[in-house]
Amino acid sequence: MRKRLPLSAMALAALAALSAPSAWALDLAEAWAGARQHAPQATAAQAARDAGLARHEQSRALWRPTIGLEAGLSYAGAESSIRGAQFAAPGFGQSTGVSFDTSVTGGTGTRVDLVLRQPLISRERTAQGQALSLSAQAAEVQWAQAQQDLMLRTAQTYFEAAVAAEQVRLLQQQAQSVQRAATEARDRFQIGDKPITDVHEATARAAALQSELLAAQTRLAFNRQALSDLTGLAMGETGLSLPTSHAVATTTGSLDEWLARAEQHNPGLRLAATQVAVAQAKADASGAAFSPTLDAVARLGRERLSGDGDFGRASQTTRQQAIGVVLNVPLYTGGMRSAQHREGLALVEQARAEQEQLRQQVTLQTRDTWQQLQVAQARLDALDAALTASRARLDATQVGLQAGDRTTLDLLNAQNDARGAELALLQARVQRLMLRLQLASLAGALDEQTLNTANAQLTH
Repeated sequence: MRKRLPLSAMALAALAALSAPSAWALDLAEAWAGARQHAPQATAAQAARDAGLARHEQSRALWRPTIGLEAGLSYAGAESSIRGAQFAAPGFGQSTGVSFDTSVTGGTGTRVDLVLRQPLISRERTAQGQALSLSAQAAEVQWAQAQQDLMLRTAQTYFEAAVAAEQVRLLQQQAQSVQRAATEARDRFQIGDKPITDVHEATARAAALQSELLAAQTRLAFNRQALSDLTGLAMGETGLSLPTSHAVATTTGSLDEWLARAEQHNPGLRLAATQVAVAQAKADASGAAFSPTLDAVARLGRERLSGDGDFGRASQTTRQQAIGVVLNVPLYTGGMRSAQHREGLALVEQARAEQEQLRQQVTLQTRDTWQQLQVAQARLDALDAALTASRARLDATQVGLQAGDRTTLDLLNAQNDARGAELALLQARVQRLMLRLQLASLAGALDEQTLNTANAQLTH
């Protein structure tokens, strides 16, 4: 019969499997390369960018000639009557007061026209072309913003998975220590050297750790899956990197310099400014619709009507060739154009207000991120000192326990404090690095070089 392992032993075995050496390691730069190729956000951003490039072509096409072929088939009739005409023909002489009558009833009419039109003057087309060009520029800025957003999301998802893996490792170490403390307390109780309360306390702490381990393992699996979905890479037991103790992520430059960079280069603010210009160009286009237009037009056409009439079988054929200019002066559109112009002006005001709102938000975010980054190093120094103190306390408690000056509960609490201090320090290092990336993003300076600099500060 197979022997069943106790619950604590089963947990330790699972933790050992989780902490086993990984078949391969994934760094931050590799995660970004996967996300850039696989993430739906990247695909959508590229498609939007391609659509923006097409708007450049649309802008140029507004001033190119258009060629159209028109053809029609109809059921028609026609009658004509001419009186007092003069008729002359070879062999017939010349006659005056001649009458001509033609008639086609229930005939078949055909019409074919080939028309070429070249815009020459049009304020509306000028404004429309400007709106399309600005919209194409907006698509380019939007793509840059999407790249930075995806880069931040990749880093955040990567570090969430890395921290979760480290938390599982620390819990494993603590579980092993608690298991040893429980075994020692049980052995010493059996020889009468420890009270039963020490055994109960160690057993209770071991049970609490089992629950915490299960939650940590669940969180680790979720974070690994999120990273896999984002990058398109199978995680498995892939190793992940974390900031080293020597990582440097402080800023260079004053707050005013970073605020000025954000004001000038923030992708969101650049996009908002472009959207204001697009709205203004569209409003100008709707207002310019009242302006006259001048087009060069060339037309080649043929029209024929044939059928039976009052005087027998008859047909009429007309051919046209013409080239010239056409002047179009809008007089009244039922109020549609003026309403569209008012709508365009209102949208311009809306875009300007949204731009100002976004500017205030970016300024506050830049200021807050810069200030957090300034105090990050002091916080890290404090947490590092706290970790050193907690480890010293743990060592002293272990010695005191052997000497009988400390209880098992004191040891368990010291172990828990040391693990918490180590995890807090690790999370603070990650936060500092993320703050540096966020500040670069706010200033429009988050690129692959910045990400590679951050990647070089991780354990490999």
